[in-house]
Amino acid sequence: MRIALFTETFLPKVDGIVTRLRHTVEHLQRNGDQVLIFSPDGGLTEYKGAKIYGVSGFPLPLYPELKLALPRPSIGTALEQFKPDIIHVVNPAILGLAGLFYGKAMQVPLIASYHTHLPQYLQHYGLAVLEGLLWELLKSAHNQAELNLCTSTAMVQELTAHGIERVDLWQKGVDTEMFQPHLACKEMRSRLSQGHPESPLLLYVGRLGAEKEIDRIKPILEAIPNARLALVGNGPHREALEQHFAGTPTYFVGYLEGLELASAFASADAFIFPSRTETLGLVLLEAMAAGCPVVAARSGGIPDIVQDGVNGYLFDPTDEQGAIAATQRLLANQTERENIRQNARKEAERWGWAAATRQLKNYYNSVVYAQSMSPAA
Repeated sequence: MRIALFTETFLPKVDGIVTRLRHTVEHLQRNGDQVLIFSPDGGLTEYKGAKIYGVSGFPLPLYPELKLALPRPSIGTALEQFKPDIIHVVNPAILGLAGLFYGKAMQVPLIASYHTHLPQYLQHYGLAVLEGLLWELLKSAHNQAELNLCTSTAMVQELTAHGIERVDLWQKGVDTEMFQPHLACKEMRSRLSQGHPESPLLLYVGRLGAEKEIDRIKPILEAIPNARLALVGNGPHREALEQHFAGTPTYFVGYLEGLELASAFASADAFIFPSRTETLGLVLLEAMAAGCPVVAARSGGIPDIVQDGVNGYLFDPTDEQGAIAATQRLLANQTERENIRQNARKEAERWGWAAATRQLKNYYNSVVYAQSMSPAA
């Protein structure tokens, strides 16, 4: 099958969306499919055999790490030459609109997928008044697709409630070969704790953005004697967070990748995740695969992954004391913590990328078949 994939973000950007797309493209190509990726230009022309059509763009004012790439006629020419069997638009916003337009113009079946909960982001950037308008724009874009995929049941329900049609679930996935508990090591623990490996080590991995509510980890850190915090990642809110955590034993690590990232997960005592804007929270699955106990907000797609008291802990995101109590409970009971580690790894092992990509390919096939059988075809 020839698949044209439109995405607003791709390599060299590092985030959960790119991680899912990387593994998806790799498995599709490995299984004999051919993928053409349309994305903001990041200097790459190929990934795992898939060609990348980079579109020049400019940095997003609120988030300079993201580029806005505007549609242009040359995209249509490239699509006509590629002759896709299906077009998959990831988070249709700017560049993705070209995928929707040319899909309709060329009568190519369209699938869209929803990965970033933008309406909830707005309140963290002082733009909550625009939430209703944004939902209308999202509905207009997504309802052009024959199928809309979400990565958690909570998002399936929310998109449906806001009038988006033909919504289904794209199952979660995680690289269980990369993220493993045995990668825990003293050197990484000493590095993350800045030379205090004996202290309780709290970890956060992800974008340092206002919508992630990382500032809410500070009361947890201060409530646990001698605890250290390592923040892995980068983003537009880093400077504000450095001021917020000034005077606390917090280490801003920057980006980690590959085995270093896997080792960081495996070497920490608890992964703290206060975000309420997650459509899934892929980073939680990575932590769980590495055997790092998770303490996360009961919100969005997170309860699809974390079962409270079984493979991690959930807390009411409006209750600061709940997050503190959950973390204290985890650190106080070594036997329970070990059970959580083992159960977290077992849960992650259920969700390999190969199975998630097979499911996606089945969706592709069903949409292509349905369009071929329609009278208009």
